[in-house]
Amino acid sequence: MTVLQSVERAMRVLDHIAAAPGPVQAKQIAAALGLTLPTTYHLLTTLVSGGYLVHLTEERAYALGHRVDDLARGLHRQIEAPPEVRRVTSVVHREAQAASYYATLRDAEMIVAHVAECPAHPRIRPLAVGFHQAPHATAFGKLMLSRLPVDDRETLLEHTGTPAVTAATVIDRSLLTRQLRQVRETGLAVEVDEFQDGLTCMAAPVTDAVGRFVGAVAVSMPTTRLRDDRRSVERAVRLGAVRATRAIALSTATRTGRLL
Repeated sequence: MTVLQSVERAMRVLDHIAAAPGPVQAKQIAAALGLTLPTTYHLLTTLVSGGYLVHLTEERAYALGHRVDDLARGLHRQIEAPPEVRRVTSVVHREAQAASYYATLRDAEMIVAHVAECPAHPRIRPLAVGFHQAPHATAFGKLMLSRLPVDDRETLLEHTGTPAVTAATVIDRSLLTRQLRQVRETGLAVEVDEFQDGLTCMAAPVTDAVGRFVGAVAVSMPTTRLRDDRRSVERAVRLGAVRATRAIALSTATRTGRLL
């Protein structure tokens, strides 16, 4: 497919400003992205006119605009889990006594669609609705990778890489492949300290009415607690995935008007 260079450059500018700790000047953007200053100003002016950036006159710099927040709200609305699945996630939260998540499959990406937490059992901070990074280091990401055809998985990993998120992250491809084979065979993914030190995640697959992988029910908790309560936590996660599978089928049937 042909990529429009101007659009690609504009997206790079947005990404760069979004990753910055504060407003960024045009000359800094140009230098960082290897663009000429006139081209950079043209892109910035276009993005400002669309509301995706704002020009802070006193600072002579640029920052994200309100339209970016509109896009984020739109994304959250589009990935929102059905009410039945949200209820299942809350049940898993209570039964496992752990932060619980529902992650949905979108293209070749697992994205967090719902979180059930409480002060006693808070989520892992980065794992908010919309999170989709580091599939090799998260339990629900490993589930997706285990289900992908080998060629598709390798293509995806070439794009995302397998960086060391923590010292325990599995970054060796051959070791990761063996881990993913076990995940597929057992129908359960577990990562221990791979995404955040001292925390463990467990996830089980959710399928649609015809058996296609569509998401995952997951929990996170201190690693020390999982070692003590592995059996009860695993039961809650597996049962939650079964319930979510039924809920997905029911939601689809209700939406399409087809009885199961």
